[in-house]
Amino acid sequence: MTAVPAGPALPPAQAEGLTTVDPVRLPRSAIFADAVVIARRNLARIARTPQLLVFATIQPVMFVLLFRYVFGGAIHVPGISYVNFLIPGVIVQTVVFGATSTAVGLSQDMSNGIIDRFRSLPMSRSAVLAGRTIADLVRNVFVVLLMIVVGMAVGFRFHNGFGPAVAAVFVALLLGYALSWVFALIGLTVADPETAQLAGFLPIFPLVFASSVFVSIQSMPGWLQAFAKNQPISRAADTVRALTEGGPVATNLTWTLLWSTAILAVFIPLAVRRYRKV
Repeated sequence: MTAVPAGPALPPAQAEGLTTVDPVRLPRSAIFADAVVIARRNLARIARTPQLLVFATIQPVMFVLLFRYVFGGAIHVPGISYVNFLIPGVIVQTVVFGATSTAVGLSQDMSNGIIDRFRSLPMSRSAVLAGRTIADLVRNVFVVLLMIVVGMAVGFRFHNGFGPAVAAVFVALLLGYALSWVFALIGLTVADPETAQLAGFLPIFPLVFASSVFVSIQSMPGWLQAFAKNQPISRAADTVRALTEGGPVATNLTWTLLWSTAILAVFIPLAVRRYRKV
């Protein structure tokens, strides 16, 4: 067999040109379009599996009925009927528990290889996380509206007008959205969806129950009151309660906005950095 002589070697500059590919630079506006696409994908998944939404609403409804008709008679809150004290707290609790689904959803996408497919596409890295949190925010809107309907069915009423009522819903959703980024980081860190669910609920349970969601902080031991009064869930619950029932709102609203802004400022960069490393 006759050997075929090799062709002349390419100059170094041409050889580098054949092996080097310039990275695709996406415009800054791409994150918004890509995030909307990812959010629509996640919302479509909820629409195709409605049991996800059903089970997400059963738990807060059970909390409303349990505390309204089982524990409510034994809980006394000065100056306000218990049902009007309870429902604003349950609204905050609902969005906080709903935020944990961000961790489960991202962990499930990682386990199924969807995240790897997203990483191979020419799309913004932040859009995957933004789309996930936006979808969970939209779902929280639906669940909060349902909680308001359930609350009104058991005796809850807005006493401060339509504008403050809308502001109350916005405050609760803002805190829920901020916490979604905390759980996005958790979902990208743990190994599987089951672990993500446990890891998400572990810090949330003490924060929810050691707060003003279900009972007055004054009924707690003195050593616990300082923590319960100043943590973000209590501040949000007190803000929503003041906006729906009436009363001083400025201090609690300011603290809620500060907590939400601080959580977003810390955990958005951490979650995006973690996503780039997985």
